[in-house]
Amino acid sequence: MADFDAMKDKVVGKVKETAGKATGNEKLEAKGKAQGLKGEAKDKIDDAKRKAKDTTDDLTEKAADKFNDTVDAYKDNH
Repeated sequence: MADFDAMKDKVVGKVKETAGKATGNEKLEAKGKAQGLKGEAKDKIDDAKRKAKDTTDDLTEKAADKFNDTVDAYKDNH
């Protein structure tokens, strides 16, 4: 859902910015730019969350593998 929200903010922001430029409405243009930047920020946050989750999943998997290897080695020696 966050991807949709980010895209919506970018598209609506661009429309507002363009409409503001076309009509000479600086306030609308500024609001459009701000909304577009908000969409970009949402994208960056989602990317960071995704990367953090991937890293956490990787580390969890590596730790589980190491634990299992240690248990297996212990069993083999006893």
